[in-house]
Amino acid sequence: MDNAVALVRAYLHVNGYFTVTEYPVLEAARHGGYRTVTDLDVLAVRFPGAGRRVLGRGGRHRFETDPALRAPADRPDMLVAEVKEGRGRFNEATLDAGVIEAALARFGCAGPDEAAPAAQELLRRGTAQLTAGHQVRLAVFSSDGAPSHPATLTLSLGHMVEFVQDHLRAHWDVLHHAQSRDPAMGFLMLLEKATRMRPAPPSSSSSLASHDS
Repeated sequence: MDNAVALVRAYLHVNGYFTVTEYPVLEAARHGGYRTVTDLDVLAVRFPGAGRRVLGRGGRHRFETDPALRAPADRPDMLVAEVKEGRGRFNEATLDAGVIEAALARFGCAGPDEAAPAAQELLRRGTAQLTAGHQVRLAVFSSDGAPSHPATLTLSLGHMVEFVQDHLRAHWDVLHHAQSRDPAMGFLMLLEKATRMRPAPPSSSSSLASHDS
């Protein structure tokens, strides 16, 4: 998995989203067979009230969602996201109406009759409301975090790193008991653990005593 995609996935998981990464969109070839049109970097869905429950008496624990995501509190939120290590922009293939319809089909939130007009609305406005009550948004996550039409959500990868690190520090008493197989989250947890267990540098007085002996 691409490192930037892995970071975005870890960040979205912390914020209560379920994700599918590097989803291939296929097309039937004119003379038979199939080909991959593009890969969608991240498809994500979050239900209102998503959080973490710690089992046991007194174990209930809830983490706050990053306000920068602007996740709605009253309906499911779905993201079709492009991830770039450099400047934020959509791949041309991602902005094809058929590709967006394929993303909606993967979510399972819009039938054939609704998918086509919803895809057009997404490409025009960057967001769409579906009859099932879901919100769908186009997003770009990149190093510069710059706006990229028609996305209605843009965030920098640096912001994501800082948010996850702050999250780990704030809840380390709970989270250090968990083992993460996610490569990005596992690495950030290792950094936090290593920082906390780093031995203190020797004091100047002890250094002088050692030198004199």
